[in-house]
Amino acid sequence: MKRCLDHNLKLDFDHIYTFYTTRFHISIFLLHLRKMKNNRSGGGKVSPKWIVIFSIFSFVFGMLFTNRLWVPLESDGRKEQEMKIDCITNKDNDILGEVHKTQEAIKSLGNSISELRVELPSNQSSSEVVRDDSHPHKTDGDKGEKRKKVFMVIGINTAFSSRRRRDSIRETWMPRGEKLLKLERERGIVVRFMIGHSATSRSILDRAIDSEEAQHKDFFRLEHVEGYHELTAKTRIFFSTAFAKWDAKFYVKVDDDVHVNLGMLATTLGRHQSKPRVYTGCMKSGPVLSQKNVKYHEPEYWKFGEEGNKYFRHASGQIYAISNDLAAYISTNQPILHKYANEDVSLGSWFIGLDVEHIDDRNMCCGTPPDCEWKAEAGNVCIASFDWSCSGICRSVERLKDVHKRCGEDPAALWSAQY
Repeated sequence: MKRCLDHNLKLDFDHIYTFYTTRFHISIFLLHLRKMKNNRSGGGKVSPKWIVIFSIFSFVFGMLFTNRLWVPLESDGRKEQEMKIDCITNKDNDILGEVHKTQEAIKSLGNSISELRVELPSNQSSSEVVRDDSHPHKTDGDKGEKRKKVFMVIGINTAFSSRRRRDSIRETWMPRGEKLLKLERERGIVVRFMIGHSATSRSILDRAIDSEEAQHKDFFRLEHVEGYHELTAKTRIFFSTAFAKWDAKFYVKVDDDVHVNLGMLATTLGRHQSKPRVYTGCMKSGPVLSQKNVKYHEPEYWKFGEEGNKYFRHASGQIYAISNDLAAYISTNQPILHKYANEDVSLGSWFIGLDVEHIDDRNMCCGTPPDCEWKAEAGNVCIASFDWSCSGICRSVERLKDVHKRCGEDPAALWSAQY
């Protein structure tokens, strides 16, 4: 660019020089003509010799003038044209260079964006942050914590009025205090009582749970209004919230009137951890009750065909486990999962159309002594024990300690379980 500017300045200088030099010579020539004219008017004669000399001088001067004025100009014009072409070419090359650089920058930016898109899901899965400040009731899934990798998360379904049941579980099969934290830290087993909140904000019921939580630190608080007829919604929210907080192999739901041997549960689930979409429990297929005002009445009985038909196979509600993929499915589709009258039926309906392996494990529904006691003596320790007639352990608060004493596993089994 500088070269082009210097050349233009040089051409301008040459033109000015030529112009003024030519004017000077013409002025000299005209001055001589005036003198010759004056001499002639004064009566002087001009010699033919001088006329010839003057003619030759004029011819030579004309040739010099022509060569100086036109030839250089023509040559300079050619050079100027060539220089302009070079400048334009250089300018075009500069523009093309800038365009090329811009294209390279855009390409690089596109590659960077593509790399970020590839990295983003893996980053979310490995360190997903869960935060939701829109609810007045803070839950364990709303603290902005990273998802922790664990083996299984056990949610014990409980209610405001079940304090004595909770205490009986704490005194039997559920570790307490530092042992509970150690179980999570060293064995990857999370055990929590899951509960929502009352319909009235900060009611005496909520404050009672707050006090109990401060003492034991073993609750998993859900954004859910407690109520017997809302068990399906509570179960759905439990799996979704637990999945958001923990990245577990399995998620387990158990009622607070059931005895559980945690070591046997972990060992059994460990055998299925390489399988995708596992749904395990005591599978059953009870009747669809169309009569009103009876327990377990199904208002949508007509969806299951003729009266007297049975439900599809599903796990009994006392205890069941689902794998990570199924918890993810519930979490993703939570708003559109249909609720039937019964919680266990609803859960089964969510999986009936999926490629899910239903595992009927009768060791998850042993009876209370002597049933579980005989099995333990034979070396077949039960995972869970309850009475079918009560959908749990009848009078569980009074009987749970006895069931644990007679049917409980070796205390070391939980810490030495292989999975």
